[in-house]
Formats: sequence, structure tokens, C-alpha cells
Amino acid sequence: MKHITNQCPYCSNIMKVSHMYCKQCDTSIEATFPSSRLANLPSEHQRFIEMFVLAAGNLKEIAKLTGVSYPTVRSRLNKIIDTLREEIGNGVLTEGTLLDAILPFEKQAGQSASQLSIPQTAEQLIKSI
Repeated sequence: MKHITNQCPYCSNIMKVSHMYCKQCDTSIEATFPSSRLANLPSEHQRFIEMFVLAAGNLKEIAKLTGVSYPTVRSRLNKIIDTLREEIGNGVLTEGTLLDAILPFEKQAGQSASQLSIPQTAEQLIKSI
């Protein structure tokens, strides 16, 4: 069975969610829905990130499981990091911390500043997950 990807089969651009359906009450909504940065990454990057998390960040374990060399795994991770940084920045440099870069995305998702609960440190971010 072929994996479903988030890439357009015709032009290879990332496709956006435009339709949502509730099976329970038969309600449909059509709109352009915001997506997370990770959802905007190519599907193969998303699968690698899943593997990375499940391997607790151990690149040697990923190399062993996939049968490729450690430098290949490291190179793939670097490519994903670059792609994610590009997605976060979308060509705009953000000053401050990584958490400062998250704030505009949260606001863009439709929340007002008073609704946001943004952790101030990496430790608070990790505890909030």
C-alpha cells in the first residue's frame, strides 16, 4: 500500500487542509485551515521525526534500525533541521529565542494574545507538552 503524503501528486507542493467532516452529526466545513509547521514538512521528514522521537533522539539507534550509516542519518537530520528552520522563518528572521518564533504562529492560528499560554523557558515548554 502506498503512503498518503501531503504533497500534490501533480506539482509536488504541500497541500493544505480545506475540508473537515464530523461523522457523528454529518457536519462539513470548507475553509483554509491552519496547519502546524511539522505538518507542512514533506511526509518523509515527518516519518523521520517520528522515528527520531521513538528512538529518544539516538541517531546510532536509527542508523541500526534503518541499515544506513550514522553520517547518512546525521545528514538527513541536518536537512530536516534546515527545512524546519525555513518553515519557521518563512524568509523572515525572528529575533530572540525559539519560543519567540512560536508566538506569531500561535496568533496566526486564531488565538488572541489573552488566550495564549506561552511558556517562557524551554523547561516550561517541555513540561507543558
